[in-house]
Amino acid sequence: MRHLATLALIAALGGCVSLAPEPEVPAVVADLPPAYPDMDAGGDYRPAAWWTGFEDPVLDTLVADALDANLDIVQAAARAERAAAQARVARAGLLPSLEGSAGASYSDTPVSGGAFANFPGAPSRIVNETYSLGLAAAYELDLFGRVRNDLGAARSDAVAAEYDLRAVRLATAAEVISAYFDIVDARFQIENTLQSVDILAERTDRTEERYLRGLAQSFELYQVREQLRAAEASLPAREVALTNAEGRLATLLAQYPETLSEALRQPLKPELVFDPVPAGLPAELLAQRPDVAASWQRLEAARQRIGARRAERFPALRLSASTGTQGASPVDVVDVGQNWLLSLGANLVAPIFDGGRISAQVAAARATYDEAAAAYGQAVLSAYREATVAIETYEEQRQRYRLIAAQATEAQASLDLQARRFNSGVGDYVGYLDALRSYTQVESSLSAAGRDVALARLGVHRALGGDWFLRPEFEEETSE
Repeated sequence: MRHLATLALIAALGGCVSLAPEPEVPAVVADLPPAYPDMDAGGDYRPAAWWTGFEDPVLDTLVADALDANLDIVQAAARAERAAAQARVARAGLLPSLEGSAGASYSDTPVSGGAFANFPGAPSRIVNETYSLGLAAAYELDLFGRVRNDLGAARSDAVAAEYDLRAVRLATAAEVISAYFDIVDARFQIENTLQSVDILAERTDRTEERYLRGLAQSFELYQVREQLRAAEASLPAREVALTNAEGRLATLLAQYPETLSEALRQPLKPELVFDPVPAGLPAELLAQRPDVAASWQRLEAARQRIGARRAERFPALRLSASTGTQGASPVDVVDVGQNWLLSLGANLVAPIFDGGRISAQVAAARATYDEAAAAYGQAVLSAYREATVAIETYEEQRQRYRLIAAQATEAQASLDLQARRFNSGVGDYVGYLDALRSYTQVESSLSAAGRDVALARLGVHRALGGDWFLRPEFEEETSE
């Protein structure tokens, strides 16, 4: 018992040892700028369910359905669960193992040919029957932190996998929103093109009449016909764009396009949002962006694996104990007072020569850490670049939309003027058709600009990351 107490004291003292290097922040991360350039909107970034600002219940439903059914999310969730299970496997190394056993043996061997075969009264055969019950325990004292570092690395991997899951959820929601606005714009473009074809067909008929009467030149007729054919030729491409967007959305929802048509049957009318997005500070990207957080956790896992591999150079102390009973019959085996047995053992094992295996493993772990550090720095650089570009793009797209909206106002005024002139007999119908054609072209551009504004706003939120979905249980899980 004195020896066991001494070993327990060694274990307590050795449990504080860790050979992992101290955490280091890559220089490129330490030099992260304190603010975004040309950022006018101040305030904290609040991303939760931001797309509800479009006030479109169809879009809200599609995002919710995708988060429940998307197969990429299912795969990422399975990977996160597997990583969590592997962390539990690593944690088992800190605890003793205990095994129970029960055995029975029977032997019946001849005595003939043996040393005592010719003794008077010797039996001709020997029968042996043995029964046993036992418990065996084993434990390795983690003197130099190998098990604890492997456990820390496994836990960091599990947290990284959870962040990966969050990144997939964000990407899925973003792709749903993108596909949805592509569908809205594609539908409008098809409707607008059909209207343009009707206008140009009527314009062509009028020009042909004027040409036959000698009031129009052949160049004008050819030009109008060319515009008609160009409008007709654009329809297949717009139909393909709609089919493609609907197919993307169906895949995100783990459905076939045919089953999605019911959800998209009603009019799709999202309200555009032009408010600036308060982006907060660049340093907040380190926690807001799940891909950056996952990269940091993988860096932590690589750091702790260096400590685990270093610890393999030092002795390992393994303790074992077994107890039980043994007897010649089932009755004897339960007679603990007479037939008990006990075995205690301690083994100190240290590597002497391994052909450089441990040194190579330490070098490989260090190289993995250097790779992870570079990957983390790259993730931070990419996140900052994406955020600054997204913020600038959103501002430019808002300005572009305002300019096209002003152009649409002028086109509407011109159309109204031509309509009044025609109704009063001052203007001709051809002039009205030209004004109507110009108006439909501007409306087409305005629809595309509205889609671009929505996607640019999506780009800002996607670049900034953040918890779009309120999931407080994640914070509880990662803090344990």
